[in-house]
Amino acid sequence: MSMRLVVALSVALGMVATQASAETDIERGEYLSHVMVCVECHTPGLLSGGERGPDLAGSEVGYGIPFLGVFHGPNLTPDDETGLGSWSADDIVKAIRTGERPDGRILAPAMPWRSFAKMTDEDAYALAAYMQSVAPVSNQVPGPFGPSETPTSFYYNFVMPAKE
Repeated sequence: MSMRLVVALSVALGMVATQASAETDIERGEYLSHVMVCVECHTPGLLSGGERGPDLAGSEVGYGIPFLGVFHGPNLTPDDETGLGSWSADDIVKAIRTGERPDGRILAPAMPWRSFAKMTDEDAYALAAYMQSVAPVSNQVPGPFGPSETPTSFYYNFVMPAKE
């Protein structure tokens, strides 16, 4: 085999490998939704051990936070009624980075937005693109329930440590 053929094959294989490993924003966003465990808190069945529902369709399991109430991972699919259908990519990125919804409401403390505050624009918008690309699912999660309300669903309780 001539040296030219070896070089040509190496270059061609390198180009194919590069093209095969390139990912779209949506693929990157899907990857991030798993690494950042968005799917864990926002997918039916994952926290309860039940049958897994569609990714990001909202959880039937809530988080009890002392003095605040019980909050469920909401539907993050682009459903207009129960999800993020009316949210823009900028709205989603702002919520991920600052914990603030388009209506000004602050997300529940269980949402670790402070950990995501310094995400790159590329990653934040890739995550938003993925959320906007999944099939819309109509799924209204329970709550939120204030501290004096009785939750109608299963929830995990955060417990405050005893003061010494």
